[in-house]
Amino acid sequence: MSELRAVLAAHSAVVLEAPPGAGKTTRIPLALLDEAWLGGQAIAMLEPRRLAARGAAVFMAAELGEEVGERIGYRVRFENRVSKRTRVEVVTEGILTRRLQHDPELVGVGLVIFDEFHERNLHSDLALALCRDAQSGLREDLKILVMSATLDGARIAALLGAPLVRSEGRSYPVEVRYRAGGGAAFQPGEIAQAMARAVADAAEEARGDILAFLPGSGEIRRVEALLAERAALPGAPLVHPLYGDLSFERQQAAIAPDPQGRRKVILATPIAETSLTIEGIATVIDSGWQRVPRFDPPSGLTRLETVRVSRASADQRAGRAGRLGPGVCLRLWNEDIQRGLVAFNAPEILEADLSPLALELARWGVNDVATLTWLDPPPAAALAQGRELLQQLDALDGAGRITALGREMAGLPLHPRLAHMLLRGREMGLGTIACDVAAVASERDPMRALEGERRCDFALRAEALRAHRSLGNAGARRFAADPNACAAAERAARQWRHLLGVAADDGEVDEAVVGLLLALAYPDRIAQRRREGEGRYLLANGRGARLLPGCAGGAPLLVAASLDGKGDEGRIFLAAALDADDLARHFGDKTAWQPVVRWDRLSQAVLAREERRLGALVLAQRPLPPGFAAAEMVQAMVDGVRDMGLESLPWDEEARQLQARIASLRQWQPDAGWPDLSDAALLASLEDWLAPYLDGLARRDHLARLDLTEILKARLDWDRLQQLESLAPTHIAVPSGSRKRLEYFPDGAPPVLAVKLQELFGLAQSPAVADGKVALMLHLLSPAQRPIQVTRDLKNFWDNTYPEVKKELKGRYPKHPWPDDPWNAAPTARAKPRS
Repeated sequence: MSELRAVLAAHSAVVLEAPPGAGKTTRIPLALLDEAWLGGQAIAMLEPRRLAARGAAVFMAAELGEEVGERIGYRVRFENRVSKRTRVEVVTEGILTRRLQHDPELVGVGLVIFDEFHERNLHSDLALALCRDAQSGLREDLKILVMSATLDGARIAALLGAPLVRSEGRSYPVEVRYRAGGGAAFQPGEIAQAMARAVADAAEEARGDILAFLPGSGEIRRVEALLAERAALPGAPLVHPLYGDLSFERQQAAIAPDPQGRRKVILATPIAETSLTIEGIATVIDSGWQRVPRFDPPSGLTRLETVRVSRASADQRAGRAGRLGPGVCLRLWNEDIQRGLVAFNAPEILEADLSPLALELARWGVNDVATLTWLDPPPAAALAQGRELLQQLDALDGAGRITALGREMAGLPLHPRLAHMLLRGREMGLGTIACDVAAVASERDPMRALEGERRCDFALRAEALRAHRSLGNAGARRFAADPNACAAAERAARQWRHLLGVAADDGEVDEAVVGLLLALAYPDRIAQRRREGEGRYLLANGRGARLLPGCAGGAPLLVAASLDGKGDEGRIFLAAALDADDLARHFGDKTAWQPVVRWDRLSQAVLAREERRLGALVLAQRPLPPGFAAAEMVQAMVDGVRDMGLESLPWDEEARQLQARIASLRQWQPDAGWPDLSDAALLASLEDWLAPYLDGLARRDHLARLDLTEILKARLDWDRLQQLESLAPTHIAVPSGSRKRLEYFPDGAPPVLAVKLQELFGLAQSPAVADGKVALMLHLLSPAQRPIQVTRDLKNFWDNTYPEVKKELKGRYPKHPWPDDPWNAAPTARAKPRS
């Protein structure tokens, strides 16, 4: 302690590492109260968890022989136990941030302590960044102490330019045991059964009380049920749950020694990992799993995932067994899995919804996050997404500056979505029901086990809350709701009503009002039914979603208050119907008429209309004015041709032969620079060669108007066209005087000349193209136009093959000339030569 005093006296920031059980949470604030550099100012200590904050304040007050609220006090959600005499104030989560926003100089505070900083929640990272900013610009005398048992102290010390102090503390040895094969024996769905067996065995074998770590309250309740029969046996230990949603009285019953001295089993979430001493614990049983929030940027949703603990968390949990004496930690996994655990939990700032952070930064006046001190800077993409949401909620203007509404939202201790709903709801005269909706949305679902048509009905939850408010537990049970969850929601609603200055109401709940309020909180989750009779919807953010099976569905519009982001379509767990008139009235400024011009594959035509859109939703539509968006119409036709393929164009023989002639020249003269008019090249360059001819065309059948040959010729200048006619002519003259068509091929094969052999009498050399470099492939025909011979060697035909042909065909075609000497016969296309 003396080393810490000396270092704090000399430095503005210090990092302290001390193991679990060292007493840093409760000993250090008391030891520093009379330091000269503090000058009688207060100490603010940020504690990540409410239970730990209360417990630390109660313990320190008892050490001074005082009641909480005198020199030692705390501020947590729903509770404020401080006075003018308070010198040490233990606060949770966003409370320090809100204080900094109201009072950036932290007047009257000389030291800010960040306890259990290794938990790295978003508020702790933000509060540290703001404290450093205030320290460097407003309060050079302000001191910062960052404390943790498992933090990578050297890293944060380097960031802060602070000395690192290490303390061994006074923890006792803990024997760590692994359950052989345990890691592979169960997965998250089997946690309760594995833990119940381990607790039952430890209750018989181990001494003292047992602290069992489970991922969440659901697993705790299941383990309680599995242990219920055993707990009723004489001498069996008492079973106490311990998690955040429990009442303070039940939490204290779990923490405090049993008045009758009976052994206890405490089934706890990670709430018991740090800063909390539970009397009598000698054995810790660790399931090895934890539940963490994960933000999914594509869907904009935060979901809870059950994942393996980190090595740091496992060490913290094991340390609970050595707070008051030697202990044992049983890990329900094997050593192979232990070696594979990650070193530390991922900081929340890297995986969280950053819209609350973005609002706080805007309120602080920071646009460039790089100007603040971050152990891990907020990811740029997630921060940009958070700012985009805040602009939808009117909390930020187009330049990213905070608005007057945004400042009011930041002053409310809840997510910006719900803060926006409360403030707009009060403005609309719906403040009371808005508080109920916010409470149901932010607390545990009181009807999570509900089945049947109304399992997805959000408004039903609000009705259950009001029934509980007026009739107590009996009112909740009338709706098959959990009374404890209703009580927690009512506690939250009461706080919101106090902040808004509105009265409670037990009247009926209008689902349309609930839907409107939810739309104010979740504008990106306003959903439009895809087809009547289906529970499938399109969200305003462009994603698909569907109601859970069995839910009564079919509202044309609804708001999805709770859904997941898995797969192509998320599952909607809670929703309320939204009235179209309410949407038009209250979201008119968020909608706009947009021209939509696109190719419609089904009708094979350009779809051109104006749509009134809210995000991805089409609320109304009307035809585009004539002549509007001509360029977009052309591009849509181009898209259509690309979609249908080149076969949709009016190809004829002439156009295909033009294409083949140019392709042949590319083969015969590879260095001459002839353009590529292959199908692949044409399809890739439709905008260049086809688009100029598509004005006024809007359907597939309109393409028949195009002269494709002339369009392709336009790809060649005048000189090239002359070369084309010279090097690859469409027709060639033969000795009979006829002009015969040539057939070209895209692969550059010799062109085919199909001609009656009588028309070539006297011709010794096969005709050629491409300046005489490519001899034609001759298809010599009979008078009936049937092929007799295919050859490129005409001389050889006359000398060797013709006599056989003559012998075979002369009798069949006697009216046609079959001279003995074809070399000197007159060529003719007729049956008899003219005299």
